[in-house]
Amino acid sequence: MKNTDFVEPLDSRLRENDEAASLESSLQTHGITLSKSKVRKLDEYCQLLWDWNTRLNLTRHTDYEKFVARDLIDSLALAEFLRPGEKILDVGTGGGVPGVVLAIVRPDLSIELCDSTGKKAMAVSEMLQELRLRIPVHHAKAEAVLAQRGKGTRFTTLTIRAVSRMVDLLRMVSAHWTVFDRLLLVKGPKWPEERGEARHYNLMNKLALRCLKTYPTPSGVVMVDSSILQVCRKDDFERLDDVIDLHKDEQPDPLRDLRRPPRHPRRFRPNTDRKP
Repeated sequence: MKNTDFVEPLDSRLRENDEAASLESSLQTHGITLSKSKVRKLDEYCQLLWDWNTRLNLTRHTDYEKFVARDLIDSLALAEFLRPGEKILDVGTGGGVPGVVLAIVRPDLSIELCDSTGKKAMAVSEMLQELRLRIPVHHAKAEAVLAQRGKGTRFTTLTIRAVSRMVDLLRMVSAHWTVFDRLLLVKGPKWPEERGEARHYNLMNKLALRCLKTYPTPSGVVMVDSSILQVCRKDDFERLDDVIDLHKDEQPDPLRDLRRPPRHPRRFRPNTDRKP
């Protein structure tokens, strides 16, 4: 489950100065450009999320600066590697990051959310109603959602952020690779250790992992590297890896001032041939 054991008091959301008082100013601080309509919708989502957070443990990021520096930047980094029309399952969505954020900044995607905790699934469902976003929310474990999928309703990508170690994630989906193409994981700087653990347990034998992007994110008073990892079956690696920068060339980059260049910016081509 997502690490949300601590709920910041409501009073801590009071802004100490004007620079932290708006989503627009935090976006500007981080060099992020979004349309006015998307900024308004994200602001509305923040208010709903923080209101629910006074009742449930949904997030530690209870001001605009934390939301932008962690939740939004991670979501936008994922969005770079999602092609228009992809069918996404956000696993362990918690308060809706990255799933709800992706739905706002990338309305061209077909997104579903799942969380095994009933109260969290209920909260994000009500937030989506207030946001007027028609997105299915499954109160179920990801493996249960995947087990119900057939050829005509398969997912292209599972997005996973702050849910579990890689070894547990790979065990979770090991029986369901016929109903989705790949995992996109948001991981911190220790992901090579997690990959090594997965290899030790022979969970990577038929899989290929590529680090698509590394970028700096704040952790306390220091900056650490976060990474977007793609995991797919080895049989699909070339197909998933051969379209370079296509979607990025077609879209303005909202993170234009943020980070170092990615090592291998790859893009996704849906699988239309695989049989379950």
